[in-house]
Amino acid sequence: MDINATFAGQFLFVCGVIIGLVGYYLGRRKTQTPVLAGVLGFVLGLIPILGLIYLVVLMLKKDIFSNENPRLPENDL
Repeated sequence: MDINATFAGQFLFVCGVIIGLVGYYLGRRKTQTPVLAGVLGFVLGLIPILGLIYLVVLMLKKDIFSNENPRLPENDL
């Protein structure tokens, strides 16, 4: 079975877009710069294994607390 170069390019682009969007969503909760997190997710998503590693690192990062997200940790109640 031959893999068409156009199909491979489209697959990598779609992986980049999906990982970029998930990176942006996680970046809103986990970083101060969610747009940069999304762009970095897109670039790393062009090589799917690097994109998945990036998403795992973002998921393991602790949430930031800001005025927009006033949740308190359980110990402060």
